[in-house]
Amino acid sequence: MTVSGSAEAPAMDPKEGERIAAIVAPLLPPALVSTFGPRFARSSELYDEFVYRLTIRVFCDADLPAAVAEWGNAQDVVARAGLDPGQATIPVSWMLRHLGRHGVLVCEEASDGPRFRAEQAPPTLDPAPVAAQQREHDATCLPSYVLAETVARDYPVFLRGGATGEQVLFAPARLPLWIGYFSNDNPLYAANNEVGAVAVETWMPRRASTILELGGGLASGAAAMLERLSSAGRLGDLQGYRFTEFVPAFLRRGQRLLQDRFPAGPRMTFAPLDMNRSFAEQAVAPESVSIVYAVNTLHVAHDLGFTLGEIRRTLEPGGQLIVSECVRPWPADTLYPEFIFNLLQTFRSPSLHPSYRPNGGFLTPEQWTGALEAAGFRDVRLLPDVTRIRDEFSGFYAAAIGATRPD
Repeated sequence: MTVSGSAEAPAMDPKEGERIAAIVAPLLPPALVSTFGPRFARSSELYDEFVYRLTIRVFCDADLPAAVAEWGNAQDVVARAGLDPGQATIPVSWMLRHLGRHGVLVCEEASDGPRFRAEQAPPTLDPAPVAAQQREHDATCLPSYVLAETVARDYPVFLRGGATGEQVLFAPARLPLWIGYFSNDNPLYAANNEVGAVAVETWMPRRASTILELGGGLASGAAAMLERLSSAGRLGDLQGYRFTEFVPAFLRRGQRLLQDRFPAGPRMTFAPLDMNRSFAEQAVAPESVSIVYAVNTLHVAHDLGFTLGEIRRTLEPGGQLIVSECVRPWPADTLYPEFIFNLLQTFRSPSLHPSYRPNGGFLTPEQWTGALEAAGFRDVRLLPDVTRIRDEFSGFYAAAIGATRPD
């Protein structure tokens, strides 16, 4: 959705969410139709507009309009604006492509990649009316808005090298923002957890299983999945649940949530785990689990091939890797979560691979398939099949990816 020249809230047809949901519904498994219904579709469209307007604000606050008066790629624009190249190049590249997608900048392909130029000043667009419209439509999504707007205020300082992304995002005072954002009460994020939960219920074998969760965060993903298994009468299929998280504050809070909510559930253990190091050296034995599970975690692995190799060794023969991820429909797409997470070095600057990891951030379905097959997995599958959905609606980002360790 592109809006230019007006600070008012977008004049979005109230039935737009219904139209989008009707397009997507036939391509979803029945268990996910309600998750991605008209209410969610409209919220997603509103949030996309909100992030677009925040992007214009950051672009102007960082004095970038003058840097695109002439043609330039991201490196040129960063240099002209006097920004920190180590921190700013990838986020500025994203902003240039995002604003190009919305018609604010013109783009041309060159031998060294896309170049951009402004033919007129960026439109003046106030994000506040969009947030007000979201509040009226579904206030439970507002934690996503609060987090994005908070990050936007510190974005220019980050781009100039005055603070790291980790300092901006994970200052102790901002922990409540993350608790609200990652909550299952926030539909804009909870959809990722629901996709993962449905995938585990669909793909988990009907026998005693042990699940190892990587990067469990504040445990909203684990809670959604365990609740779904409980509702389906399948919690008894789980022999054990190993919850791991690298950030100590997240680990402690996740442990409290799961122990309080599932006192009669499977045997649970809680420990830190760095997915960029040998799992065996962190007390995770080879061939010791039936399922490795993760929600929006593996895309920040420093060396995805290494981490997938560790996962493969950890799984028993025939074991399943099941991850719920924000999936990039097409290689050049800009996704609204990247506005926030491009600040993190682990997100924007992993070890690259020419075929399946050509850039940081989210991966396409084809890149996930390539990475998993290169790591020795088979039976790579998607739920829902976003390769079909993207042909009908390109704004659908959530999918679970499953793969099997050969016997």
